Amino acid sequence: MSDKNIEIDLVYLWVDGSDPKWKKKKQIFTNAPIDSTELNAVGRYANSDELKYALRSVEKHAPWIRNIFIVTDDQQPEWLNTDNPKIKVVDHTTIIPAEALPTFNSSVIEYFIYKIPQLSEHFLFANDDMFFNADLTPDFFFAKDGYPIVRLKRKLLGKWHHQLKTLLLNVGYYQKMLIDSMNLVEKKTGEFYSGVPHHNIDSFRKSDYQKGIEVTFNEQVKKSQSNRTRTFGDFHRSAIAYYSLAIGRGHLQYVGRKVASRILVYKHNFQQYIDKYQPLLFCLNDNQHVTDKHRQKVQPFLESLFPKKSAFEK
Repeated sequence: MSDKNIEIDLVYLWVDGSDPKWKKKKQIFTNAPIDSTELNAVGRYANSDELKYALRSVEKHAPWIRNIFIVTDDQQPEWLNTDNPKIKVVDHTTIIPAEALPTFNSSVIEYFIYKIPQLSEHFLFANDDMFFNADLTPDFFFAKDGYPIVRLKRKLLGKWHHQLKTLLLNVGYYQKMLIDSMNLVEKKTGEFYSGVPHHNIDSFRKSDYQKGIEVTFNEQVKKSQSNRTRTFGDFHRSAIAYYSLAIGRGHLQYVGRKVASRILVYKHNFQQYIDKYQPLLFCLNDNQHVTDKHRQKVQPFLESLFPKKSAFEK
C-alpha cells in the first residue's frame, strides 16, 4: 500500500452540553444530573469550541484527510461551514439503532461509527479535544500493509496487577473498561496487552471495526448499548484495537509524551507542556476535576496555538 492509493477519513464525536433542547432531552430520558462525578461530569459534555481548533490543526498538519465526519445528536456548531465539501455532519439517527436512542453515552456512540455512510475503509477516530501538533503523513497511522498502527502507553505492571485491581480496588470507569478489554481479548485469543491506549487520534480499518462490533464482541455490545449514560461495565472500543494486535491485523507501537501527550486541563500549564514535549499529537483532556475557571483557559490557549481561521469555518 502506498500513500497515493489510500483514502483516509476522520471521525469526530461532538456535543454542545449547554444546548437547552439537548439538556431537556437528557433529563427526560436519563434523569441523571450533570455533576462532578466521573460518570456524569460537566466535562463530558462541555463545549469550549475545541472542535474549531481541532479542525484548524487538521487543515494545518493533515490536509490529506479526505472527509471529516462530525457525529452529533441533532446539533451542529454554529460556526461550522457545512458548504465545505470535506465536512459531513452525521446525526445519531443515521448510524445508531433506534432501540439505543437517544444515547448520551460516548462509548455507545463509538460502537456504530463504522456505519457512517461513505466512510472510507481506513479512518481515524478522535474526540474533539484531540489535535495534530505537527505535519504528519498517512503512514503515521497505517503501515504499508494497510493495517493500523496501534499506539499504547507502556505499563511496567502487567497482567496480575490488572487482575488484582479488578478484584480488590475501586477503579474508575475508564480503567475498568480497559481492564475488561484486556481480559476479554486474552480470553478470546490467549494474548494479553497491558498497555493503555494513548488517548489520542486512533486509526482503524472499517471492515475490522465492523467485525469487532457485529461478531467478535457482539454480546458485549448488545449488553452495553442500552446504557444511555456511562455505566460501569460498558464495553469499550479498545478491545477492537487489542484484538487486531492479537490476530496480526495491527502494528503495536509504544509511545511516550513526545508522540502523544494527554494534557490535563485542571493540572497542567498547557504551553509549558507543549514547549517541553513538543508532541506530534495532543489531547486537552477535560474531566470531573475541571472547574469553569480551569475551562476558561482552554480557548485562549488554542487560539494562540492555531490562530489561522480554517476553511471549515464560516
